[in-house]
This record gives sequence, structure tokens and C-alpha cells, in this order.
Amino acid sequence: MSMDAQNVVVIGAGTMGNGIAHVFAQSGHTVTLVDVNAAALERATETIGRNLDRLVAKARITAQIKADTLDRLTTSTEMHGAVSNADLVVEAATERVDLKLQIFEQLDKAAPAHAILATNTSSISITKIAAVTQRASQVIGMHFMNPVPIMKLVEVIRGYDTSDETTSKVVALSSQLGKTPVEVNDYPGFVANRILMPMINEAICSLHEGVAGVSEIDEVMKLGMAHPMGPLHLADFIGLDVCLSILRVLQDGFGQPKYAPSPLLVNMVMAGKLGVKSGEGFYVHEKGSKTLRVSPTFE
Repeated sequence: MSMDAQNVVVIGAGTMGNGIAHVFAQSGHTVTLVDVNAAALERATETIGRNLDRLVAKARITAQIKADTLDRLTTSTEMHGAVSNADLVVEAATERVDLKLQIFEQLDKAAPAHAILATNTSSISITKIAAVTQRASQVIGMHFMNPVPIMKLVEVIRGYDTSDETTSKVVALSSQLGKTPVEVNDYPGFVANRILMPMINEAICSLHEGVAGVSEIDEVMKLGMAHPMGPLHLADFIGLDVCLSILRVLQDGFGQPKYAPSPLLVNMVMAGKLGVKSGEGFYVHEKGSKTLRVSPTFE
């Protein structure tokens, strides 16, 4: 498959899916964004338009590039038809094992024989996903970081059977998107989350044990370790439910007590305090407000 006139299908129109569709379309690919929910597709198209406007305003791209990018993008609620002439499919659906396996079984039947099937999973085994297809050598992880149009990293994850040819195509393609691909092997949490999630969990344990307060912990990591965002603020941004489920993947996958989630994290998720998406986590997140207030629970 040629790297320039590629038909790319992105499954899932959430935060990650619309970002992935955006970067592929801006890099010259024909992109179809697929979601079962038509309203989600409309929201995704609006978000991409707004993000492109922002780039035009900052003189990063021209108005012509914006128009061309939107021209290359179509949406569909029907997966089968959309993937029938795909060269690459990138799945960015909700982080649920059962859902991803179901999608990959369907993709394998509907996509052309040469198509590469990639998943943007942040923690689910590529090998497990590949095993439900008849093309395990063409299944790979393409783990983009949020926000996709800004962040440079793509973790390219090789499953047990992923071929060298598939890997080199995806590495080349990631570079062509203006990203920096880093090749890693398929073990729980890959590299990014295997290192990040225990750090976030340790920050939550430190808070739970009264070592320091929310803003103090974040300040130490920002000023002392040059992190752009403290671990508790980052956890709110990722979603505490997502952090918890990735820690569970690490705990199940390695069977080691060091990956056990903090009881405070478990309680917060049960109480529906999920961070930015629910309006409150370690901080209170008011719509439209840029100021960060520590949640009353931790004051």
C-alpha cells in the first residue's frame, strides 16, 4: 500500500478518535470516521473544525490547509461499508476488552486482505486482540497521546505475531504524520502506562496517607521533576476510572502487589468523582473556568 494515497478508517468519534482522524486528514490521507452514534460524529467534526481554526489563528496552517483537511474527511455510522476499501483501520473505541474484540472480529471480516488493523488501546493486549482475527501479523497497536494533534508520541506496539513489514509501515506512517514513533513490545501497560500509572497511584497513596495535600504533591512534581502537570491533576484529566482500569490491567497482568490501586482511588471512582469528565476529582473543574480549585474533600 502506498503511504500517500491511503484510505484510513478511524473507529470511534470520541476525544482520541477525532484527534486521530484530524492528524491523518491533515497529513493528506482520505479519512472516514465511524461511530454508531450520529450525534458523536457531528460533535467530532465540529471539534476538528475548531481545532483547525485554532491552528489557522496561530498561523501554524493556512486556511487552504484547513479546507483541504475537512474535504478529506467523511463520517459514517456504518462500519462494514466504510472499511471495505480501507488500507489502514485505527480503532479508538471505548477501552473495554469485550467491545474491542467484537470490533476486531468484524473488521477482520469486512476489511480487505491487505489492510492493517491498528488499535489505539492504552493497555489492552495487542496479542489478545489479534487472536480473534485471521490476520494476526497485520494487527498492531498505535497508541496516540491526548491531545492527539499536539502530542508527538505514538507508541507502536508489536503483538506476539505482528510482522516486521506491518511494524515498519506503521512506523513510517507515524513519522509521516509528524509524530515520533517509539516501538515497544506487548506487555501490560506497554511503556507509557506501565511507568505513568504507578506514579499516579503513588501520588494518590501519598495523599491518602497524609504525606502532603493535593496542590503540594502536584507542585513538587511540577517544580522538582519538570512535569508540565502534576500527577493528581493529570489523573483528573485522564479520568480516575481510566486510571483505575489501567492499574487493574497491570495488577492482573503481572500479579504483583505493587500495581494494586490505592483504596482512595477505588473509593473516588465508586463515588463517581472521576475528574474533569464528572466535574470533580482531586480538583473541582468548573466548565469554562481556567482556575483550579482543590476539591472540598481534600481541603
